[in-house]
Amino acid sequence: MICERGIASTRIADVAVRAGTSPPAVLYWFDDRDKLLNEALAWSEDRFYDSLTERLAKLNAPAERLRLLFEASVADPDWTLWMELWTHALRDAQAQETRKRLDDRWRREIATHVRDGQATGEFDPTSDPGEVSLLLASLLDGLALQATLGDPEVGPERLRELTFEAVERVLGAELPELDDEPDDRGRELLAEGG
Repeated sequence: MICERGIASTRIADVAVRAGTSPPAVLYWFDDRDKLLNEALAWSEDRFYDSLTERLAKLNAPAERLRLLFEASVADPDWTLWMELWTHALRDAQAQETRKRLDDRWRREIATHVRDGQATGEFDPTSDPGEVSLLLASLLDGLALQATLGDPEVGPERLRELTFEAVERVLGAELPELDDEPDDRGRELLAEGG
């Protein structure tokens, strides 16, 4: 509902109807709409990571794991919940804390695989993994924002192309294609809530 209407136009009563419960029940679990937004995005991100954990563990090479992470991330270029959180985080401390926690998690995930790839000789060993993860995460955020807004120059395929071009350039290595269809698999993950 937040994706459909935006947080400003989402009423607790409407959420209750959609969830098949009452407004007081929604307010029992979520103090207000702000908390609902924070929790909705956190839940979505948890599902995203949970759905990837098993697949990541099956991949041996750090380059393959980074390919999977970014494939799943660009599979659906609708980042409406993130945009709502970013906007809200400008003036709301709780939203800012949620944004920071989720961004830090994503950057740590990227940095871990970059560090692993440096250890195996797959990636440039002179780059700082924290700086690389900040750069790549920020680039993806910016491109996804443009795709979500419907920028004709950043459609879904262009989002994917630009993301992997940047990732490979920054890492100094080509990321291998995965055996399965990562685009379809990423869409499945997102359809499940990731």
